[in-house]
Amino acid sequence: MRIEAVKTFLVDPGASKHWLFVKVETDEGIHGWGEAYTQLDRDLVIERQTQELGRYLIGRSPFDIKQFTFSAYSDFAGKRGSLEFFCAVSGLEQALWDIVGKASGQPVFNLLGGRTRRRLRVYANGWGGANAPEELARRAKAVVGLGFNALKFDPFPGPWRAFIDRREAEEAVERVRAVREAVGSGVDILVEVHRRLAPMHAIRVAQAMEPYAPFWFEEPVSARDLSSLAEVRQAIALPVVTGEELYTKNEFREVFERRAADILNPDVCNCGGILEIREIGAMAEAYHVAVAPHNYNSTTVGLAATLHASAGMPNFLITEYFVNFEKVGREIAHQPFIVEDGFITLPDTPGLGIELDEQALESRPYSPRPRRILPMDSEMAERTN
Repeated sequence: MRIEAVKTFLVDPGASKHWLFVKVETDEGIHGWGEAYTQLDRDLVIERQTQELGRYLIGRSPFDIKQFTFSAYSDFAGKRGSLEFFCAVSGLEQALWDIVGKASGQPVFNLLGGRTRRRLRVYANGWGGANAPEELARRAKAVVGLGFNALKFDPFPGPWRAFIDRREAEEAVERVRAVREAVGSGVDILVEVHRRLAPMHAIRVAQAMEPYAPFWFEEPVSARDLSSLAEVRQAIALPVVTGEELYTKNEFREVFERRAADILNPDVCNCGGILEIREIGAMAEAYHVAVAPHNYNSTTVGLAATLHASAGMPNFLITEYFVNFEKVGREIAHQPFIVEDGFITLPDTPGLGIELDEQALESRPYSPRPRRILPMDSEMAERTN
């Protein structure tokens, strides 16, 4: 079996960012689907990178997955990684696993050593976006009403800056308090910080949030400053999460060595693919670190790849599900995943267990978004004038 074509589909779901799917076709009529992580204003470049890298798959065996990812980094990229490169590798790598699973008549998780669970827990994201605590509380209750028992949101709306004043910190804590009181003690609240804070502010806010028992405190400080991240972890009682801005096991190595996080959240659509996230998970297991894969992708192929990669991880904790992506995900997938009581059942059909409708993909072509320029607030404007 040889690969004979690679196709990309850059899809506009109508909100937030675009989705990028890749279809790899073989000379025996078996095809595979993959999904690359995207980011607004960089999505066209990621698609082009996928197409260029995909040319090097033509004529190859889809079974040689490790050889492809190794040579892609060593030869194609000259050992110079980037967001665009690793997103492209991840999408293509998933499609190869989908082909191999279909050709073997096995779900991908069986080819990775089997499963340790039949259902995987998910948390709801994509429901927040409100400043008023009472509105956040109302939305949180609605999400719980959909059957989720864990939900994540960012209580720090506005420009991302490392230094926040006491009023902004108090407002963030108040939002967490309002959500906790709305959903009760039986629902897990996951606090997103988006790498925005300096250590002193991250510590102060986390300690103020502790009475409301957040499940975790995600990316208080950038993983590019692991000393500061480790400082925060040592100073607070909440579990610290990091990983979505890191690529490949090589970048995660120092996180373990510095004991900088309790939980990792690598994304299968940008960390290097299914095998890479499994290897990251194995490294984490040796350091007693849990894995909760990031999944800011569609609720279709990217989610499928996450489920298969996570199925055999003893240290898997929970993964991400964007409720605002669900409707379009169901439109483009022939058999979409269903969340029941906060869990998704692992698919057991050959490959990744999901097929996309090409007509539905083509009916939602790429659509340019307005430029994203954040206005400066008055305080910042005074400092720069």
